[in-house]
Amino acid sequence: MTVLISTLKTFFQETLWQELPEKSNLLVRWLNNTLRVSYIMVRELATGELNLRAMSLVFTSLLSLVPLIAVAFSVLKAFGVHNQIEPALLSLLEPLGSRGEEITANIIGFVGNVKVGLLGSLGVAMLFYTIIALVQKIENAFNFVWRVKKARTLARRFTDYLSVVMIGPLLIFTGLGVAATVLNHNVVQQMQAVEPFGTLLVVVSKLVPYLMIILAFTFLYKFIPNTRVKLGPALTGATVAGILWVTLGTLFASFVASSSSYTAIYSSFAILFFFMLWLYLAWFILLTGSQVAFYLQHPKLVQLCDQPYQLSPRLREKEGLWLMTVIARRFCRNQPAFSLQDLEEETALIPSILQELLMTLVEGGLLVELAGESPSYVPAQDISAIKVSVILHCLRTAEESELLKVKSLVEPAVDKLLQQLAIAQNGVLAELTLHDLAVGKI
Repeated sequence: MTVLISTLKTFFQETLWQELPEKSNLLVRWLNNTLRVSYIMVRELATGELNLRAMSLVFTSLLSLVPLIAVAFSVLKAFGVHNQIEPALLSLLEPLGSRGEEITANIIGFVGNVKVGLLGSLGVAMLFYTIIALVQKIENAFNFVWRVKKARTLARRFTDYLSVVMIGPLLIFTGLGVAATVLNHNVVQQMQAVEPFGTLLVVVSKLVPYLMIILAFTFLYKFIPNTRVKLGPALTGATVAGILWVTLGTLFASFVASSSSYTAIYSSFAILFFFMLWLYLAWFILLTGSQVAFYLQHPKLVQLCDQPYQLSPRLREKEGLWLMTVIARRFCRNQPAFSLQDLEEETALIPSILQELLMTLVEGGLLVELAGESPSYVPAQDISAIKVSVILHCLRTAEESELLKVKSLVEPAVDKLLQQLAIAQNGVLAELTLHDLAVGKI
């Protein structure tokens, strides 16, 4: 047993992270990458960070659930499909069994009691603020997963969040309606009598709810994080989340069905207890699927086993100077500015390091961030006026604070040597500018 444990430990800590031979087939590489991602995910979940985010979202969801459904109900009512909300809630709370039906009835009752006309302008404003606060909290959780340090601007929050709240439910229920219409069409009904189409249609009809869950999760993974998420990783992460949703939903339903002791202990509070538990599991599943999508989109982090990685001072100067050069070159050619996602692909830097370098250069007055659908960056000054020595000085002194003065106890000889090195570097750089680097004059 000890030998087996030792072998497994060696495999997951060393063997798994070794480079595969170039002649390895695709299946072996896929299995290797799957094991790597699975190992990182287990280790990530063990830290408890996603757990805390999921618990935080439970509290926010309880505060915002009724206003959110009320607004969605109003939008759907305008299109005559508001009656679909109750079946959707029943499906969402299906793992709660009969308690899910009771909670759904209570929520629909609360929504019915919301009279927008009686709320007044302040009440309506608070209603939308509650919803926007919920979506912002969700975005913060997804940004944490995707290592995004900057959230959407205030203007983009209102436009993006409200578009999701207004259009999202309509798209979901329209999709469900179209799927139901197609399955009930006369031609489809006639095909059911012909094999193997009959069996195939039965399987498809049973898979439709799960496919809708995966598509809904894919939409969330694509839209919510304040970064560009590729369709492939988003779809794979959504598939993992969908499988977890069905599996944990089945297990949770069995738990609720055999929880008579909890009902005896908590009495009428048992419904709220189970509802909060399922909300927690739902958010935990969503965040887990998003984490899978993140690692699939950033294979370099998988290769590094997601270990903390920081640039050395030498590499910091090299990468920062190169970053300024590629941005300036794009500017010289009158091409569209690089977005954050474009720079990730162009530089192949780890997202957290790239964002840190960009923030340093922006704070140093060398780059400026353009507002838009996605943040993009251009030189903050005429590139002919930006000296390379200034860029290096900005990167070198990024962590220094003018507010905190440290008394130097360095030997005079060391100070003198460093001054000589600085003079020598300035002599080499002379009047070299960012424009010279961008056009390749050196």
